[in-house]
Amino acid sequence: MPDTRPIRADIAVISLVGVAHATSHLFHLLLPPLFPLLMPDFGFSYTEAGFLMTVFFTLSGVGQAMAGVVVDRYGARRVLMAGNAFLAASGLSLALAANYGMLLLTVVLAGIGNSVFHPADFSLLNKKVSPGRLGYAFSVHGLSGNLGWAMGAAISGTALAWAGWRGAGLAAALVAVVTVIALRVARPLLDDDRPKVGAGGTASGAVFGFLGLPVIWLAFLFFFFITAAFSGLQNFSVPVLGGIYGISAATAVAALTGYLLGAAAGMVAGGFLAVRVHSHERNVGAALVGAAIFAAVLASGLLPAWSVIPLMVGVGVGVGLAGPSRDLLVRRVATESLPGGKESPAFGRVYGFVYSGLDVGLALGPLAFGLLLDAGGRDGVLPGVALLQILAVFTVLAMGRRVGLKAA
Repeated sequence: MPDTRPIRADIAVISLVGVAHATSHLFHLLLPPLFPLLMPDFGFSYTEAGFLMTVFFTLSGVGQAMAGVVVDRYGARRVLMAGNAFLAASGLSLALAANYGMLLLTVVLAGIGNSVFHPADFSLLNKKVSPGRLGYAFSVHGLSGNLGWAMGAAISGTALAWAGWRGAGLAAALVAVVTVIALRVARPLLDDDRPKVGAGGTASGAVFGFLGLPVIWLAFLFFFFITAAFSGLQNFSVPVLGGIYGISAATAVAALTGYLLGAAAGMVAGGFLAVRVHSHERNVGAALVGAAIFAAVLASGLLPAWSVIPLMVGVGVGVGLAGPSRDLLVRRVATESLPGGKESPAFGRVYGFVYSGLDVGLALGPLAFGLLLDAGGRDGVLPGVALLQILAVFTVLAMGRRVGLKAA
């Protein structure tokens, strides 16, 4: 498709949305590294620490579906500013915390704030970036999330070493406030504040009418499967790889780092792939099949220990390659599957609902893999990761088939 907007305007929009996305991911990894400081100060258990994160992802997942409706009605920029304001309040709540209840308030505010980002981000990118550059835009969006995780870990690590957890809260709040200011200043560039959707419905049908479409649920399941697989690697790869290959914790952490770096590199390459190869469901399917093969080879334990890091990198590259094509496929769902979607695409509602599958996967995946480990099923974790990736392949191919039939 032609690039109809000036490239400088596209770069500015992509950069601003990327900064907002990085801010949201910063708050994903702000609190967990601080638990060693917070637990003795406030006297709560690991179970209570885990409950805080469960509250965060539950509110984020439920709120994400609702935020999509608000984005379509009032505009993505406004909603994105509100989300960052909630994140700033969350950081301030952490800085002022005097008990466990205030930590609970911290994650409630962060969960509500985090819920707006996927529907608002993708709505802005789809509306404000030239169609021919969307593959690159989605690639940068994914990379910015990884940078946000790194920022969150860096702020928490600095707090552990020097400033204390209150300093971490203030620093995170400052980042969110700066992001709000940037979005306010950029209003002429990002303006979509005029109401898009009435209370009763749109050209795309009733507000929640899209939930009756099987392709929407296939997209939701896809995100659930792929994120549940990621949660298994992120949370349990260190003990699993150590048990299978007898490697040290440091080496296992290096392998996990390799996975994350591989995913980042895959996202960069995936942006070019998505722009040049328009069979997006096949791009995603092929990339995830490759990732599943690497995970299955890892699970076998047949290769020498030195192979663990390159195999984990391979899993990450496959997952990263799939990202931009995946996001473009969801765009097709929004524009081609809903009645009147090309004239009035429900980007907020569609992205908000289907991406809530991410939060469901992050909430339930660690629980399922943790139960498996507690039951002595260590050797089943990596095959489970591979199986979830294959299930994601089936769902994304089914999505592409249904969108193609609808378009025809």
